[in-house]
Amino acid sequence: MEGEVDFKAPGTDKPCKTWYKVFGDLSSGRRPLVALHGGPGAVHDYLLTLTDLTKVHGIPLVLYDQLGNGKSTHLPEKKGDATFWTDDLFIAELENLLEHLGIQDDYDLYGHSWGGMLGGRFAIRQPPGLKRLIIANAPVSIDLWIAAANRLKTELPLLLQATIDKHEAEGTTDAKEYQDAVMCFYGRYVCRVSPWPREVSRIFESIEEDPTVYSTMIGPSEFFITGSLRNWSLLGDGHLHKIKAPTLLLNGRFDEAQDSVMCPFFRDIPNVEWHTFKNSSHMPHHEERDQFMDVVSQFLLKEIPATA
Repeated sequence: MEGEVDFKAPGTDKPCKTWYKVFGDLSSGRRPLVALHGGPGAVHDYLLTLTDLTKVHGIPLVLYDQLGNGKSTHLPEKKGDATFWTDDLFIAELENLLEHLGIQDDYDLYGHSWGGMLGGRFAIRQPPGLKRLIIANAPVSIDLWIAAANRLKTELPLLLQATIDKHEAEGTTDAKEYQDAVMCFYGRYVCRVSPWPREVSRIFESIEEDPTVYSTMIGPSEFFITGSLRNWSLLGDGHLHKIKAPTLLLNGRFDEAQDSVMCPFFRDIPNVEWHTFKNSSHMPHHEERDQFMDVVSQFLLKEIPATA
């Protein structure tokens, strides 16, 4: 089932729509899994591997393109507007979609990278319908993410390091030389499958086609974050203790989301488990697809309390 849902986005009078696609049967009696893609500013395509869960286990899956990207409404006039592109905007969009599909009282949530950040922020609000949460390859704070990325950057060849540092210092991150160096970083720490699956390449194509969200919230690259998320964090004030849904953490050994950026999730969420994929970076759902599906399906299907 594919469709669009009207969404009244706070801060604009432009009519907006969220595009979504449902795999499987929402009336099957099996709890659906709703997936939040990364970016911010990417598209759903690279999460299509999650349909394995539907094919093998009958788990209904909801994929959608977040506002500003893919098949949902684009808002290029909002480029640079940090007051518009916020957690609250994307959470309101998620809630609107859940209600449209009639699953707001019973669903599981999978968030990858930025989607995991958003999922964590959402779960802190203790939405009553959220039964299980998966935070995949996501940081608990951008400061920890940047620190980990800078450590990973030192593992690149010295010439690539120098190229990246030069262009960031000179403000020439649009240069092809910088972009090529960044892609070498991504080849090590974002997806180690070579060549990249078409769906993974589509992420970067979509951001290039419309950089509105990514450039506003992130900036030039994953490890040179100058956008509105620069000070983003879920640390402090006992926020993570408020997550009541049983939670699964996922990352890869070579991940941008190193253990250091995910450890506070494990330390502070009351009902949590953690799996690291030994041969993966940021996308184990592509890099170790079969094992990934085994780990995720076991978590979603086993008998565990709905709340901590």
